[in-house]
Amino acid sequence: MEASPALSRIGLAGLAVMGQNLALNIAEKGFPISVYNRTTSKVDETVDRAHNEGNLPLFGQYNPRDFVLSIERPRSVIILVKAGAPVDQTIAALSANGRGLLYLGMGVSGGEEGARHGPSLMPGGSHQAYTNVQDILRKVAAQVEDGPCVTYIGEGGSGNFVKMVHNGIEYGDMQLISEAYDVLKNVGGLTNEELGDIFSEWNRGELESFLIEITADIFRVKDDLADGFLVDKLLDKTGMKGTGKWTVQQAAELSVAAPTIAASLDCRYLSGLKEEREKAEEALKLAGFKEEIGSVTSGIDKKRLIDDVRQALYASKICSYAQGMNLLRAKSVEKGWNLNLGELARIWKGGCIIRAVFLDRIKNAYQRNQSLPNLIVDPDFAKEMVQRQAAWRRVVGLAVAAGISTPGMCASLSYFDTYRRGRLPANLVQAQRDLFGAHTYERVDRPGAFHTEWTKLAQKSGSGVGALN
Repeated sequence: MEASPALSRIGLAGLAVMGQNLALNIAEKGFPISVYNRTTSKVDETVDRAHNEGNLPLFGQYNPRDFVLSIERPRSVIILVKAGAPVDQTIAALSANGRGLLYLGMGVSGGEEGARHGPSLMPGGSHQAYTNVQDILRKVAAQVEDGPCVTYIGEGGSGNFVKMVHNGIEYGDMQLISEAYDVLKNVGGLTNEELGDIFSEWNRGELESFLIEITADIFRVKDDLADGFLVDKLLDKTGMKGTGKWTVQQAAELSVAAPTIAASLDCRYLSGLKEEREKAEEALKLAGFKEEIGSVTSGIDKKRLIDDVRQALYASKICSYAQGMNLLRAKSVEKGWNLNLGELARIWKGGCIIRAVFLDRIKNAYQRNQSLPNLIVDPDFAKEMVQRQAAWRRVVGLAVAAGISTPGMCASLSYFDTYRRGRLPANLVQAQRDLFGAHTYERVDRPGAFHTEWTKLAQKSGSGVGALN
C-alpha cells in the first residue's frame, strides 16, 4: 500500500529491527500506521512485510512532511532511532516548529520477538501524551492474566529510567545463570544434554522465566559448522550497550547498594580481557598455581549439587531484584515520580527479558506493604531466603574451594548477610575516620557527635603508633 486512503492513527519513525516489528504489531492490532525512515529501502521493506503478513494497514511515507501530514490529530509519533543526535535530528525533521510538542519517553523490552508480538512498555513523561496513545499501547503490549504489560510510569524521564534499571536487573540475572552453569558443568561434570534437561525442569518450577527457558534451548543446539554443541564454540567475551553501567552509576549517585548488578558489570569488563586472562592462566601455572577442581569434584553428589544450585540461584536472584527495586524507589523519591513498584513488577511479567513467574510474588509483596524497605524482609521472601541459605552457602563455598568465580552469587550472599545483621564492623571504620581526619563519630549509648584523640590515648596506654618509635 503506497498511500493511505484515510489518515493514520499513529506514526513510527525509525525502521531498524525493533521499529519494524513494533509498527507491524500496531498495524496487526487494527490501528492504521504511517512509517518513515531516512533510508527509503527500509520503508519499502516494512511495507512489503505488512503486505506479506496479511495486508496490514501500514503505509510508507518517504519524506518528513508527508509522514506528519498522514497522521490524524493530535498527531502521535513513535521515534525509534539511536539515542543522542539521531533523536534530535528526527524531532527537528518532523516538527517545523517546536510549539505544542508533548514528549513521552518509553522503555520497550522484549527484543524483536516482543516488539512484534507483545513487549513490556514503560512510558513516562507527559500524561496527556500517554492518554493520546493509551488505547494503542494497551493493545500492543504483552497480555498477562492481570492486564496488559504497560502502565503510565510517571513524569519526566521515569519511563526510560525504569527500563534502564530493568536492564541492570537483566545483567544480574544473566550473570547468575552463567555462574550456575559454570558450577554445574565444572564441579558437577554435567553434559550439555543434562544441562538442557535441568534448565527445562527448573523452568517448570519457581525459576520459571524467559531467561531460564532460552538457556535450556541454548544447551540443545548442535554446531552446524563442526562436531559438538554450539555453546562450547562461543567466545567467552560479552558485549554490552551501556545500560548496566548506567544502572551502577545511578546506584552510586543515589548511595544505593547494588553489588550483584555491579558484579555482573565487572564480569563483562573482565570477559573482555580474553588475551590477558589467557596469559594470566599461563603465568600463574608457571608460578605453581594448581587447579583445585579435581579434588573438589571427587565424590560429589550430583543430584544434591543440582538442587543446591537451583536454590542458590533463586536466593541470589531475589537479592538482585531487591537491589533494582530499591534503586527505583530512591530515584522516585529524588525526582518525585511516585513510582508504583508493585505495578512495575506486574508489567514485567510478560513480554520483557526479565519476565519471570516470581514477579507476581514481588508485585504481591509491594501490594501488601507499599513502604516495604527491601524484598528480603517481606514475610514470604524472608522465609524462602532462610530455607535456601544453607544450600546457597554450600554452592558458594564449593565454588571458592574449586577456584571457580561466582561473583554474582557471592555479591548477593554478602548483600543478604550484611543487610540482615543488626551490627556491622562499621564502628571500626568510624574510629579510623575520626583518628586520621577528625570526622567525628556517633555512639550507641548517647546522642551527639564525638571526637577522640585516639593516637595520644593509645600512646598513654603504652601501645599504639607512638610506642613503636
